Amino acid sequence: MTVLVAGLLLFLGTHSVRIFADEWRSAQIERIGEKPWKALYSLASVLGLGLIVWGYGMTRAEPALWQPPGWLRDAASALVLVSFVLIAAAYVPRNRIKAALGHPMLAGVKTWAFAHLIANGRPGDLVLFGAFLLWAILAFRSSRRRDRAAGKTYPAGALAGDVSTAVAGVVAWAVFAFWLHAWLIGVSPLA
Repeated sequence: MTVLVAGLLLFLGTHSVRIFADEWRSAQIERIGEKPWKALYSLASVLGLGLIVWGYGMTRAEPALWQPPGWLRDAASALVLVSFVLIAAAYVPRNRIKAALGHPMLAGVKTWAFAHLIANGRPGDLVLFGAFLLWAILAFRSSRRRDRAAGKTYPAGALAGDVSTAVAGVVAWAVFAFWLHAWLIGVSPLA
């Protein structure tokens, strides 16, 4: 569990600088430049992600604290579908989800983490998905607060953007749910 926690601290800590130390971040970018900052940020993120993957793998042998009922796993699959559509909304231009939320990627991470929390009962699951859920809640709140302070608005959505968002999210979810999840994680979410 120590490796998992270290990875989460490094990865989510790196991704929390704007939440807790935005002025310090700006000062560092000013001091060393944007490209070196991004290089250091990326290096810390990749290292943290590697530790998360390694640490989570080490926790998979731990016994479950609870076993979720089958219907909860079905609900989790539906929530993960929603999360994929939200994440797609972060990248597809001119969609109503981004216009309404401003930060659909963070909303998607919240939904993804919550879905995995309700569908898994091992200690490593609770630490991993609980940490991502807490981080996404704080990051979403912080991002929305920054937007309000800056008077930032997002372009209005259009039907073409909405349809593209939905199609991209559903296709990505289907590929992951039917093939990639079992191959990468070792668990078939729809089985």
